[in-house]
Amino acid sequence: MNYKIEGAIRRNRKNFIIFAILWIFIAIVFVTPIAHSTFQANISGQFDLTTFIETFGICITHPFNTLGEVLTEGAMGNYFSTLMVTTIFYAVFFFIGFVKSAPKNEFSDIEHGSSDWSQRGEQYQILNKNKGIILAEDNYLPVDKRGNVNVLVVGRIRIW
Repeated sequence: MNYKIEGAIRRNRKNFIIFAILWIFIAIVFVTPIAHSTFQANISGQFDLTTFIETFGICITHPFNTLGEVLTEGAMGNYFSTLMVTTIFYAVFFFIGFVKSAPKNEFSDIEHGSSDWSQRGEQYQILNKNKGIILAEDNYLPVDKRGNVNVLVVGRIRIW
């Protein structure tokens, strides 16, 4: 199970920054006008849809001014509740994308026939790094090793 989390993190390393920037953009450009418009529409005690639509149209074109108005008019409670709902929806979609990008098995994205199957030099317990029969780049089968040193070569012979 650990390989799935590591694989998903490795695949999405660049996307984490993009998702964070997109969340900040959504929080300023969309959540602020919605929160301010909702606050203005609820001033009388009942929700007024025409006030909401008029205020939203003005606020969406000037999101940074709207952010200042939210701070000065005391609509921060409205802003944080709207931001919380938006963040929960955003986190659900982010989590779904993260899970879908996880590798299907432990050997996904590993080149077949390479020494990528081993980690942190564990192949050098059997193989040599410097001399012997060439198996792959930086992987040699030592000839002075005791025991079975048989080699099976899979491939074809090319004659030019």
